[in-house]
Formats: sequence, C-alpha cells, structure tokens
Amino acid sequence: MKYLTEFRNGDIAQKIAREIHLSVTRPWKIMEVCGGQTHSIIKNGIDQMLPAEIEMVHGPGCPVCVTPLELIDKALAIASQPGVIFCSFGDMLRVPGTEGDLFQVKGRGGDVRVVYSPLDAVELAAKNPEKQVVFFGVGFETTAPANAMSVHLARRRGLRNFSLLVSHVLVPPAIAAIMSSPGNQVQGFLAAGHVCSVMGYWEYPPLAEKFGVPIVVTGFEPLDLLDGIRRAVLQLESGRREVENAYTRVVTFEGNQPAQKLLKEVFEVTDRAWRGIGVIPKSGWRLNADYREFDAELRFKISGIHTEESPLCHAGDVLRGAIKPAQCPAFGKECTPRHPLGATMVSSEGACAAYYNYGRFLPAEQLAKVGKVTSGEAHA
Repeated sequence: MKYLTEFRNGDIAQKIAREIHLSVTRPWKIMEVCGGQTHSIIKNGIDQMLPAEIEMVHGPGCPVCVTPLELIDKALAIASQPGVIFCSFGDMLRVPGTEGDLFQVKGRGGDVRVVYSPLDAVELAAKNPEKQVVFFGVGFETTAPANAMSVHLARRRGLRNFSLLVSHVLVPPAIAAIMSSPGNQVQGFLAAGHVCSVMGYWEYPPLAEKFGVPIVVTGFEPLDLLDGIRRAVLQLESGRREVENAYTRVVTFEGNQPAQKLLKEVFEVTDRAWRGIGVIPKSGWRLNADYREFDAELRFKISGIHTEESPLCHAGDVLRGAIKPAQCPAFGKECTPRHPLGATMVSSEGACAAYYNYGRFLPAEQLAKVGKVTSGEAHA
C-alpha cells in the first residue's frame, strides 16, 4: 500500500467533496471515459459523495466491452481450429459471442491459454514451431505498445507461426463521437490517466475547443478522481472549457515518445466497430502493410460469421452512457457475472460488473445493511 494510502485519505476526500458541494450552482453531467475509473468510483462510493446536481456518466472505456461481437466470433472460430494455440488475457475468456465463449472452446478441447503478456505468446510460438500461435490484442492505447512489440519481435526472430487478432480502439475519436451523437448530454470528461501516460494529452485541446467541454486527465485512486471531478466542476461553473492534467505524477503533455514511435511503425489508423455503439471513423488501429502478414484475420480468412446479440442485453445503452447498468431489465436477473449476457457484466472494467459486485442493484435499506456488515468485518 506504500505510495497509495496518501491518495485514499478519507479526511482529504471529504474536504474535496465539500468544495465540490460549495462550488455547484446547477446540474452537470461528467463522463469518466475509463472503465477502471468507473470501478473505482462505484467501489469507493465517490458518486455518492457528490451533490445531487453532479451526475457521473459511465463511458465506453472498457476495451473488452467494446470489442465487436463479430471479432469475438472470429476469435472463437480461430481458437476452435486444430493446430492453433489461442492466447488471451483472462478477462476475454468469458466474453460471450453469438454462441459460447473461449472457456467453452477450451472445454471442447481447444488449446486456449491465458497469458500475462503478448510476449509470452511470442515465446510460445518459438517453442511450438508446428503450431499457429494467435494472441488476441484487445485494448485502448495503454496496451497497444506491448502488442506492437510482440509482432515487431516476432518478425525480428523470423517467427512465421505467430499472429495478432487486433481490436485496438482509441479514446479521442470516441469522445468526438459521443459529443456529436444526437441527444448527447455530457458536458465534461475525465480522461484516462493510463492512456495519457502513453499518448500524452496533446490530442485533447482541439476536442475541448471544438465541443466546448472541459477535459481533465485523471488517475484512478479516490483522491485522483475527486480532484478531477472538482477541476471539471470549477471549469464548468466558471465557463472555462480547457484541458487540465490532474495526474502530473504519471502523465506529461507529450507522453511516451518511444512507445508512440513503435505504434507508428507497426499500426495504422482505421475505422473500428465498437460493440453496442457502431462504427466510429478512425477510432482504431490495425497492422500496417509492413506487418500485415501477422494479421490473424487475414491469415485464417474466417468468413460466414453471423452475429446476434441477446435481445435482453442493453449493454450498448450502458456503453453510450444512456442508462445506468441497474436500469437494464436483465441486470441481476437473467444477466449476472456467472451467466453474463454481455461483456459489460464480464470485464473487470465493465460498468455492469461494477454495479453488480458493489451492490448497486440493491434497495437503499439493503445497501445500508451491506455497509454495516462490511464495516463490522473490517474491524473484526
């Protein structure tokens, strides 16, 4: 807990919350883009510390959640083929496709493996030259450098049995799409600190100026988030619409230049479909011409995919910030972490999982009871 407890100080949190209460004169809707921030907000009850005028809108910043259903189905088809070792981070294994998930493919005999780095998959390819090793490269800008390095290393080592199934999405085009959508009510953003640690925040000032919204680069600890909300509220109340960096201990304006250089070497910008949202122009990356031979979609030529979302699942509305998870009729009933209908209930960054795991579907009196039990256990 060293270096973290100072960002979880309850007295300071209450002080910042009081400042927010004193600053607000009218309703404001602020979106935290990142799913990790959503979990921290719900887990720590930050939204419940805010005045009634401030509504936190949960954005589409969960890369597992926005991976399109068609790509999930392609992953299932590739992983089911003989002679394939299909590698992924653990949170992708239970994301439902049209029929089943990667866990079920593994149960039927598919060689599906959880790895902790795409470089682990490269090593598997080196040790298993008779197999085709595929890594499911999912994520925002944060995870992209490691995935880029995996194909860079595979080419350098001459590994022709390694490929990447790419589903990388980008934050700035998502913000632009949200602000341009009909009926949008978001008035300010908390930008994801880990994304900005890689990319910097030089892409955000044009967005703030074009759409007239404050964008605050924010971390993930309770005090980080409260400070980010405070800064956004002060901007909104004063009529300013600027980009602020509230995460200076990690983020610089320019970002990680060597990482960005590697990304430009390996990837190119492309239109990308977002699950539950649709196609957002120039919102993703794909392998460029120099690395196209490592593209799993091209290598395996999966066709005839027919996708079908569950009619009970309202994950798309959740990802757009149109509804809160508990407003979905299936939430906590037909859809639970054990039996998920959509990716937002599976992922460690999914808004539905956050609401379910932290009891936000319970009536107020039950929430109070849960709080007492938890408090009692903490002091036991």
